[in-house]
Amino acid sequence: MFNAASGESYKSALPGILLKTLVFGEKTLLSEFRLTAGAQLPAHSHIHEQTGYLVSGKIRLTIGGDSFVAGPGDSWCIPGDVEHRAEILEDSVAIEVFSPVRDDYLPSEKL
Repeated sequence: MFNAASGESYKSALPGILLKTLVFGEKTLLSEFRLTAGAQLPAHSHIHEQTGYLVSGKIRLTIGGDSFVAGPGDSWCIPGDVEHRAEILEDSVAIEVFSPVRDDYLPSEKL
């Protein structure tokens, strides 16, 4: 499956946090997040393993009890069922992979 780049189809996940599913398969889902400085992703957990890469900006991630200020080129992996949160320190773009596929991130129409 291929998906051509587009500036469309972003949806608001939370105030200051836009999400776009780029492509997905049977076992993984690739998403892009556009994050606005000052936004907060509250503490939460889910069954999905979440692997991320920060393209631009700066965010403070807390995974379990560990915090890290991520900058461009930094990456992370959040095991399933581990509580995590994020503070957006600068306007940022992050790419993340979820496994298994997050049903709540699937687009309403096929890619």
